[in-house]
Amino acid sequence: MKQICVVGVGYVGLVTGACFADLGNRVIALDVNEERIENLKKGIMPIYEPGLEELVDRNVKAGRLSFTTSYREAVAGTEFAFIAVGTPSGVNGEADLQYVAAAASSIAENMTDPLIIINKSTVPVGTGDWVADIVKRALPKPVDFWVVSCPEFLREGSAIGDFMNPHRTVLGSLHPEAAEKVAQLHLPLRAPIVITDLRTAEMIKYASNAFLATKISFINEVADICEALGADVKEVAAGMGYDKRIGPMFLDAGLGWGGSCFPKDVQALAYMAQEKGLEPKILNDVMDVNYGRRKDAVAHLEAMTGGLKGKTIGLLGLAFKPNTDDMRDAPSIDIAQALTAAGAKVHAYDPVAMDVARPILPAVEMFGDPYSMSDGCDALMIITEWNEFKQLDWLKVKELLKSPVIFDGRNIYDPVMMKEMGFRYHGMGRGFSDQ
Repeated sequence: MKQICVVGVGYVGLVTGACFADLGNRVIALDVNEERIENLKKGIMPIYEPGLEELVDRNVKAGRLSFTTSYREAVAGTEFAFIAVGTPSGVNGEADLQYVAAAASSIAENMTDPLIIINKSTVPVGTGDWVADIVKRALPKPVDFWVVSCPEFLREGSAIGDFMNPHRTVLGSLHPEAAEKVAQLHLPLRAPIVITDLRTAEMIKYASNAFLATKISFINEVADICEALGADVKEVAAGMGYDKRIGPMFLDAGLGWGGSCFPKDVQALAYMAQEKGLEPKILNDVMDVNYGRRKDAVAHLEAMTGGLKGKTIGLLGLAFKPNTDDMRDAPSIDIAQALTAAGAKVHAYDPVAMDVARPILPAVEMFGDPYSMSDGCDALMIITEWNEFKQLDWLKVKELLKSPVIFDGRNIYDPVMMKEMGFRYHGMGRGFSDQ
């Protein structure tokens, strides 16, 4: 049994801590947010993630997982300290590292024994060296330590499965012996382990996310071309996906990407390139295409409804993706605000994200189910592809709507079926689907 400290109990830190505990390690999860820690001690999760509450509860009861706000308590006797705090985007798209710096300093101030410090947060290339300098300066007395980069590749909504069944584990360090010890910690996951230097490991994370974001923006641009030419992007993507060089993942056309990873990571990588005098043309275009999807969706709905002023528009889904309550950079935010600015009244329903969404979208009226939300609406927009939306009673929905207009921002319905039921339906890139 290894002793592990995880600093930060957000999406990455809490999943990391709970999963390492489930593998038989002793984990102390730390956060400076006292309310969040007290809630966790009571079994109240700060985030929605399928299976997480049960995983945390099981390991707390087994005595393998505990929570604290004290660095002294968390660091004492620890062999590995993971930094898993937020790195939000700064004003120019750069990563804000204030929480990483605070965590590194606090770990150093409470170290009494040799320690391997592992960056789990997504951080700019060169941060590992910077963290080492912070720790060295903050140590009250000389203590051996090593810094290892271990970027996370967790997807919200499937984070536990991603942790327990990773495609690979990437480790970077200037000290191979430290990287080997962290590799031993990950051996039970039985996945390939890539060991490299600090900066290369940090770059692998950014390059991976930027490539996936590029893939999504690419298929969305293809969707626009399909729409203009009368082709169906879902069939195009399926045909492309059979090619093993391309693969089927991240080829779903729609409203584009959001959340906490792709937006800030693509921005941060573009910022790093610009700081070195490079022009990241592809990355900039990837972002432009993505955010243009939201504007185009509202413009198309306006054309379908003959104008938005005075209309009531219902949004099915608010979270940036299904199986999470995360509203960070969710397309629903820009869309709802644009609808309101155009003079529309906005209704919304989401299975889990409405509590998080209310303070972000105070002008949006939230409903407890999709049917009461649809009542009296002039049109519906599908924003998040929750499974429960795939089996709605559309004849009932049609009776509740003022006019049977559907804008499917996630392409989860069959255009022919929707038209046969009497809807004026538009999918994104489905081939003249609203004609």
